[in-house]
Amino acid sequence: MHQEIGFIQDLAVVMALAGVVTVLFHRLKQPVVLGYIAAGVIIGPYTPPFPLIHGEQTIQTMGELGVVFLMFSLGLEFSLKKLFQVGVTAIIAAVSEIALMMWIGYEIGRAFGWSAMDALFLGAILAISSTTIIVKALSDLGLKREKFAQLVFGILIVEDILGIAMLVLLGGLAQTGELSPGIAFITLSKLLLFMVVSLLAGIMVVPRLLGYVARVGSDEMLLISVLGFCFGFCLLVVKLDYSIALGAFLIGAIMAESRHLHRIEHLIAPLRDAFSAIFFVTVGLMLNPHVMVEYAWPIAVISLAVVLGKLVSCGLGTFLAGSDGRTSMRVGMTVSQIGEFSFIIASLGLTLKVTSGFLYPIAVAVSAITTLTTPYLIRFADPLSQKLARAMPSAVSNVFALYGQWLSSLMPRSSGPTFFTLVRRIVVQVALNLALVSAIFIGVSYGAYYAAPALSAWLPDAHIQRVVLWGGALLIAMPFLVAVWRKMQSLALLLAEVSVNPEHAGRLTRALRHTIAEIVPVLAMVGVFLLVAGLSRTILPPTGYLIGLLAGAAGLTMLLWRWCVKIHASMQIALRETFDERPDA
Repeated sequence: MHQEIGFIQDLAVVMALAGVVTVLFHRLKQPVVLGYIAAGVIIGPYTPPFPLIHGEQTIQTMGELGVVFLMFSLGLEFSLKKLFQVGVTAIIAAVSEIALMMWIGYEIGRAFGWSAMDALFLGAILAISSTTIIVKALSDLGLKREKFAQLVFGILIVEDILGIAMLVLLGGLAQTGELSPGIAFITLSKLLLFMVVSLLAGIMVVPRLLGYVARVGSDEMLLISVLGFCFGFCLLVVKLDYSIALGAFLIGAIMAESRHLHRIEHLIAPLRDAFSAIFFVTVGLMLNPHVMVEYAWPIAVISLAVVLGKLVSCGLGTFLAGSDGRTSMRVGMTVSQIGEFSFIIASLGLTLKVTSGFLYPIAVAVSAITTLTTPYLIRFADPLSQKLARAMPSAVSNVFALYGQWLSSLMPRSSGPTFFTLVRRIVVQVALNLALVSAIFIGVSYGAYYAAPALSAWLPDAHIQRVVLWGGALLIAMPFLVAVWRKMQSLALLLAEVSVNPEHAGRLTRALRHTIAEIVPVLAMVGVFLLVAGLSRTILPPTGYLIGLLAGAAGLTMLLWRWCVKIHASMQIALRETFDERPDA
C-alpha cells in the first residue's frame, strides 16, 4: 500500500508540474518540450534542497512508454506516397546530413579527448533532427503546407529510418565491442528484410482489421485494438532482439495506411501527449546541472556545430538534388536541431553502459539550445537567402543556374514508361517477393527450435522432421515463387528484345531472343534456390530427400498454378487498394 501511495505521489508531482510549465511556456511562446525537461530538472535528484521523486525507476518505466508512443506517432506520420514524391531529394539530403554530422560529432568528441565510443555516440546523437520540434515549429508559424515543409517531412522520414538502423548498429557495436563491414552488412540486411516484410504483411492485414473494428462505431473498441496491435508487435520485435522503438515505429507506419488514420491519431493523441510529457520529464530527471556547467564549453561548440553543420550538409544536399537556393536554405535552417531521437540514442549508451555519464546531459543541453533557435532560424531563412543572392557574384550565380538547367535536362521527357522504368518496376516486384520468401524460410527455421519437441513425438526421424518443415515453408512460399518466375519471364522478354538487334543477328534474331527468354528465368530460379538453401540450412533436408521434395513441389506447382497466380494477384490488389484508400495527410 505504501508503494502504491508513493507511485501516485510521484505521478502527481510529475503531472502537476508538467501542467504548470506547459501553461507557462505556452504563454512565453516557447516549445513546451523545454518546459517538460525543466520540470524534470526541478524535481530531479540533483536539485536542492531534496528530490521530490522517490520511485525514479517507476517513472523511468513510464518514460519508456513515452518512447513507444513517440515512435508510434512518428510512424503514423510516415507516408510512402510522400516519400516517393520527394524521394530522391530527401534521400540525398538526409544521407549527406547524417554522414557529415556523424563525422563532425566524432571529430569533436575526439578533439575534447573523449573515448572512441563516446565520440561515436555523439556523432549519432547529432545526426538526427527532431521531428516533434520541427512539426510543432512549422505548425506554429503556419508553414506546414509550404513546398519546402513537405520536403523537410520527407527528409525526416528518411532520417527516422536511418536512425532506426543506427540504433541497431550501435547496439550491436556496444555489445560486441567491434563491428566489421561483414557483420554490419548482415545486420543491415536482416533489418531491411524485417522492415520490408513487416510493412508488406502488415499493410495487407492490419488496416483491414482496423477497418472492420472501426465500422462498429465504438471509439473505445478501436483504441483498445490499436493499442493491442501496437504493444503486441512491439513484444514480437523485442523477442527478435530489436529495439522497442523500431517496433513502435513500424506498427505506426503500418497503421498510417489505414483509411481511419485521422480517427486513430485523434484517439492516440491524449495518450501520446501524456506519456511523451513523462518521457521528457525523465530526460530532465537525468540532467545534472553541475555537469552542464562543467561542460559548458563543449556544449557551446556542439550547439554551434549542429546549427552550422546541418545547415550546410542538408542545405547543400537539397541543392545538389535539384532544389533552388531559397528552398535549400529554408530546409537547412529548419532541420538545424536535435531532439527526441537523440535522447533515445543517448539513453541506449547509458543503458548498455558504454558511454560516459556526461554525454546524456550534454545532449539534452544542446537540444534545448537548438530547439530555442529553431523558430528564429526558420523565420530568418528567407531574408538570409535573399541577402546571399544579392551578395553573390554573378559568375557564381551563373554556375548555379547552369547546374539547375543541367539537372533539368537529365529528367525524362517521355510521358510513357521507358525501358529502364519497366525494368526497375519488375526488379522491385521481384525483390519484394524474394523478401517474403526469405522471411518465410527464416521464420520456419527460427521456429523449428521451438517446434522440435512437438515434432519429435510424432516424427522421431530428424530427416523426416526437416522434410516436413522445409516442405511446409516451400508450400507457403509457393505463390511468391510463382510470382518471381513470372516476373523473371517478363524481364527476360524485355532483355531479349533490347539485347538482340535484328541488324546484327539477322535470321537468328528469333532463336536468340527465344533462348534468352528461356534461360534467364531458369538461371534466376537456380539463384533463388541457392538463396533459400543458404537461409534455411538448419532445416534443409538431405540431398535425396531434397530432390524428391523439389520434384513433388514442381508437380504440385503445375496443378496449383492458377491458384498461386490468383492468390498473389489478390494480395497485389489488396496492397494497391490500401494505398489508394489512404487519406492524404
